[in-house]
Amino acid sequence: MSAPAGGVTANELLAVMGSRELKDNTTVFAGVGAPMLASALAQRIHAPGLTMVVEGGIVGPKWKPGWLPISTNEMRAAYRAQMLLGITDAFLLAQRGFLDVGFIGGAQIDRYGNLNTSAIGGSYDRPKVRLPGSGGANDIISLCREVIILTLHEKRRFSETVDFITSPGWLAGDHSRRRSGLLFGGVSRVVTTLGIFGFEPSSRRMRLEAVHASVTVDEVRESTGFEVLVSDTLTTTKAPTDEELGILRMLDPARQFL
Repeated sequence: MSAPAGGVTANELLAVMGSRELKDNTTVFAGVGAPMLASALAQRIHAPGLTMVVEGGIVGPKWKPGWLPISTNEMRAAYRAQMLLGITDAFLLAQRGFLDVGFIGGAQIDRYGNLNTSAIGGSYDRPKVRLPGSGGANDIISLCREVIILTLHEKRRFSETVDFITSPGWLAGDHSRRRSGLLFGGVSRVVTTLGIFGFEPSSRRMRLEAVHASVTVDEVRESTGFEVLVSDTLTTTKAPTDEELGILRMLDPARQFL
């Protein structure tokens, strides 16, 4: 995997590219790390009306620079929040269709956007690696109107099949997600350290829509464990600006998340 150019860290690159996918006057279910940074950055650049929802039951916080929460359940996450709910009420908002975008990540992802955060290798009962499990990830990917995945781009992460489907993307493609009972939502974008993927509308297979500066399609293919579809209108993303990086580093001067 190529390192981001110009002294930009992988998390900074993910945060900037993720933030650009967010729209003003929408709601986003934001997790700790790059998703949180992306949401806070979008609020300060182009989406002042963006409302963040945090898994612990916090709605509409405006986080204090230098005091970003390290957990979705600590009170720093509630700084200047509009509402403080219970954790079950936060997911009830998603179930009722009030959350526009969910940010999520995973240890493994396949061509249909299915995610594994449960177990890798061997059997489920005796895996080679036991991962932390779903947490709220399954709820987010199942209930939000749209899901954006932020992840490092490594061949071991982008696999032909995931060892366990913790969080259902488009399942087996085509209409299989709808047939399973998930009647709305789905993964719209996969933002990685090499580029940005969408999904082919009929097959629901992951498709490369843009590469980052200095990244080639061949490099993406070499770093992916399945065949990479490439859009006919492939573009190159704009590098993070000084303004975007400056705001990120103001939000997290100790570079705890960067």
